[in-house]
Amino acid sequence: MAIKIKIPKGDGEQGSPRRRGLPRDPVLRAALVAFLILAVSFTVLFSYFYIKYDRIIERRFRSPVFSNSAKIYAIPQMVRDGEKIGAREIAASLRRAGYADKDGESQLGSFRLVSDGIEITPGPESYHSPEPARIKIEDGQVASITSKGNELSAYELEPQLVTALFDAEQRSKRQLVKYDEIPPIMMQAVLAIEDRRFFEHSGVNFLRMAEATWIDLTRGRHEQGGSTITMQLSRGFFLTPEKTVKRKLTEMLIAEELEQKFSKQQIFEFYANWVDLGQRGSFAISGFAEASRAYFNKDLKDITLPEAALLAGLIQRPSYLSPYRHPERALERRNLVLDSMVDIHAITREQAEKAKATPLKLAPPNVEASDAPYFVDMVRDTLINKFNERDLNDQSYRIYTTLDPDLQKAAAQSVEMGIKLVDEQVKKLRTKRVKVGKKMENQVAPGPQAQVALVALDPHTGAVLALVGGRDYGWSQLNHAVAKRPTGSIFKPFVYAAAVNTALDGSTAVITPASTVTDAPSSFAYGDQIYEPRNYREEYHGDVTLRYALAMSLNNATVKVAEEVGYDKVADVARNAGIVSVKATPAMALGSYDATPMDMAGAYTSFANNGIRLSPILVSSVRNAKGDVIANFNTDQRQVLDPRIAYVMTDMMEGVINNGLGYSAVRVRGFTPPAAGKTGTSHDGWFAGYTSNLLCIVWVGFDDYSDLRLSGAQTAAPIWTEFMKKASTLPQYSDMREFAQPTGVVDVQLDKATNRLATPTCPDDYVSAFVAGTEPRETCDQQGGVAGFFSRMFGAGAEKATPPQAQAIGPDGKPIEDPKKKKGFLGKIAGIFKDDKSSAPVSKPADSGGSPPQ
Repeated sequence: MAIKIKIPKGDGEQGSPRRRGLPRDPVLRAALVAFLILAVSFTVLFSYFYIKYDRIIERRFRSPVFSNSAKIYAIPQMVRDGEKIGAREIAASLRRAGYADKDGESQLGSFRLVSDGIEITPGPESYHSPEPARIKIEDGQVASITSKGNELSAYELEPQLVTALFDAEQRSKRQLVKYDEIPPIMMQAVLAIEDRRFFEHSGVNFLRMAEATWIDLTRGRHEQGGSTITMQLSRGFFLTPEKTVKRKLTEMLIAEELEQKFSKQQIFEFYANWVDLGQRGSFAISGFAEASRAYFNKDLKDITLPEAALLAGLIQRPSYLSPYRHPERALERRNLVLDSMVDIHAITREQAEKAKATPLKLAPPNVEASDAPYFVDMVRDTLINKFNERDLNDQSYRIYTTLDPDLQKAAAQSVEMGIKLVDEQVKKLRTKRVKVGKKMENQVAPGPQAQVALVALDPHTGAVLALVGGRDYGWSQLNHAVAKRPTGSIFKPFVYAAAVNTALDGSTAVITPASTVTDAPSSFAYGDQIYEPRNYREEYHGDVTLRYALAMSLNNATVKVAEEVGYDKVADVARNAGIVSVKATPAMALGSYDATPMDMAGAYTSFANNGIRLSPILVSSVRNAKGDVIANFNTDQRQVLDPRIAYVMTDMMEGVINNGLGYSAVRVRGFTPPAAGKTGTSHDGWFAGYTSNLLCIVWVGFDDYSDLRLSGAQTAAPIWTEFMKKASTLPQYSDMREFAQPTGVVDVQLDKATNRLATPTCPDDYVSAFVAGTEPRETCDQQGGVAGFFSRMFGAGAEKATPPQAQAIGPDGKPIEDPKKKKGFLGKIAGIFKDDKSSAPVSKPADSGGSPPQ
């Protein structure tokens, strides 16, 4: 039987097969079309952005991820025979400089601790020639130093890294580290708090993002965030910080691409060198290595568990969690990191509790003490005049400077202490009692903060060993060490140097420290100008020796000396010493013309260095990454004074400190080594002084040039004294000796009453240096003498002159004995802290040289 099968007909024509296509339902049809359009659009859009950011990533990573930077090194530390230092201390210094414990592990060099000391082997890239040395230590003291069988008196260690030459535009600092150089404890701390599944996800942790979103919505707080380390890196390298959906999606896309292009180890290395960890001064701290140096003053490889946890905790909000400004927040966050490390089994609960009990041990917050930012700025300015800055950084040049880290620390601490004293004095001057309602209250008038500068250099090489350019680099990057200000009375020694130089320049009237000058109100004519300086409080001393006039910084006497010598001769001496702004006018004698603290440091080497002026230098050499010398730097030398004149001036300036206006600020404050110096006051406060091995200039004043109303003895001198006291405790500067007296200078004992040669009948005497042949010839028991300005040339008939080598008055108003020389009562000592202010400016037609110090 035949079976017939009926086949359904399609929707089309009769007998034609059914066509497959879009659903008949118009809603489904529209939905499908929309999906297809969206899918195609998404594919096109995704491809566009994928390719776009792929190219951006390629460009960003085609060159080095982080720009190389030149490294700035300090002056080499010297280890001397007989010095008290241990082998482990030397090893620590070498380790910080980049030496390894084993040979071959560092191109800079290696060391080996032995039973009786340490063996040092510089490498091919060392600052030094690759000659080994052995330092033998006995009872904590260097017993001997040998190199290839030769005995050495001293040995230079590898210079310490100060900092990297910063990016001038971004003002950020970083020290680059490789992945293998990151301590495991640092990595575990970061992963525990920032991205626990870093080595598992593909760039985006969707589970964590969902969890973070849920916490935001339900608890109203944001604890860990949803961004992975790769996403943070994406945002930091390529995106703005705006919070939008578009930015988040882009961030996720870039993160996925980064994960495809780089290994997890590479990504973490990028992150470790990029992450923002706060601010130091005006510089951003970038990367864990720089942060370790900034917060703990140690290499990243030496970091401890609580320190690693602190740095990892800072990543979230470095400013809000700053351990300097908010230690309680930083501590709480650090402990949270430690708990998180326990959760991922990186450490045990016992280790965490022990670390939690550890207090915050931070490096001193004084940026000047370790980073020397004003010094580094000057180094950069010096180099970019000779080199292309990009070449310096890209080729990783090594810049070896003159900075002594120990002395820089002493300078920063002294300034920090001293400026607080200045602030207290300024506040006291601005405080007044005013009536408020029925009560009397103290009110402090507003005004600027005092600024400060300190320059310390080696007076025999010109090397700038320490420099502070202001009270707070983060607040102001203006370097006051190179800012021009009226020099005040620290200029006066150049007046007296020109006077004493008459012993050698063929002048008919020879002037000596014992010559007398009248200190009285006077008018000085210069061209059509009249100059009328005044002493402080209108106090005048009558006939005095030049030695006394300098010690007590007498204004009228000093201008009179300049007039007698010749203003042009004084100006010539000053210009040769590097004070180029001076003009041959009466006002010049009182320091009315401008110079910078750095200028004055160079000028004073003329006195401290046997008459030879040295230009200050900050860089000794520039070398490439292999240690090859690219350029050496040397100081300029100029003979300004005869060595005999320089020594006589040093002797006179010793009188300033031992018996004059510097006594209470220096000797009473406890600095006892031989020293010479001069106080100075204009609108600002100055102190210039030096020992046999160290010269230091300190300036204090207001940026707006308003009157400080305090003397140099009250403001600058205490800072100088504190600095010198700290320097004298350092082995490299502790040997502050008596000043070396050159041939052709004699010391003679003079009677204080007559300023003639002392005899047994005139036992009240003092000692003064003279150029040989110009010393007094008459004795104190001889009669006679001719009155007149310089006619009582060697002390003859100077009964009224009070020598500076007399006993100083202490704070209690009583005479104070000097242990080194016989001193007597110092008459006319009024105003020991009032220094050298003159009480009246130029009157009549103003002098073209400007007004005297106020």
